[in-house]
Amino acid sequence: MSETSWQTRYPFASHEMRLGDLRYHYVDEGQGEPLLMVHGNPTWSFYWRNLIQGLRDQYRTIAVDHIGCGLSDKPQDYDYSLEQHIANLVSFVTDRDLNDVTLLVHDWGGAIGLGAALRMPDRFSRIILFNTGAFPPPFIPHRIRVCRTPLLGAWTVRGFNLFARAALSMAVARPLAPEVRAGLLAPYDSWRNRIATHRFVQDIPASANHATWNTLHEIEAGLPTLADRPVQMIWGMRDWCFTPACLERLLQSFPQAEVHRLADASHYVVEDAHERIVPLVREFLARHPILVGETSGS
Repeated sequence: MSETSWQTRYPFASHEMRLGDLRYHYVDEGQGEPLLMVHGNPTWSFYWRNLIQGLRDQYRTIAVDHIGCGLSDKPQDYDYSLEQHIANLVSFVTDRDLNDVTLLVHDWGGAIGLGAALRMPDRFSRIILFNTGAFPPPFIPHRIRVCRTPLLGAWTVRGFNLFARAALSMAVARPLAPEVRAGLLAPYDSWRNRIATHRFVQDIPASANHATWNTLHEIEAGLPTLADRPVQMIWGMRDWCFTPACLERLLQSFPQAEVHRLADASHYVVEDAHERIVPLVREFLARHPILVGETSGS
């Protein structure tokens, strides 16, 4: 398959911000209120392409690539921790002076995006959650634990790219088109370029002794302070990783949230159901307009 076959699904101009010597890549399409899209593992900004195309006529759609992911730099000697990813996103929002932000997050993007929102709450006005979590994991699925095994995990994730390849079928409820499969895998084409995929897996904390456990605990404790904002949750109910139990746990922090449970969608919920999701997001944003001069969260 030619490289351009997946690029036709990702027809966006590339932008970058410098984090020291590193390139932090992002997409920035459209005008208006900013919609900041934060991906998880093992995806990248390509995951948000259908929402970008479906919303950029009315909104400024921004999708970042975490360091080590997508079209951002992939250093081999780097602190690929949740704390660092949050700090990078905070730098991005500050550097680009984004205000009245609507945050859209998926998978690990939930902890990263919500972690950033807690550090600069005045910049965030609305929150949309897709199959994510922002709390210490209640369990680690066996198929992920295998990828954390010393030596075997590295060869599984970085050598054979099995974590990302398996997700192409295990994270969806309906088959992906060949060019979509190619696009999701495109940035992760070598041992070196799969480093963040592996480090994300390694950063899942199994106990309170892990630094990221404490970061997640602090994020969950802070979530109620964001609960005065409009919140929408769109959940693929066939997800085996961020299960419906994760949705219920987030609802404890956001009891006022508007919830859409998609019974026929899985973890890559935007891949499974973007035709339904774009109208849901549009309607949610229209029902909760940001007033000129309004302070976020007021």
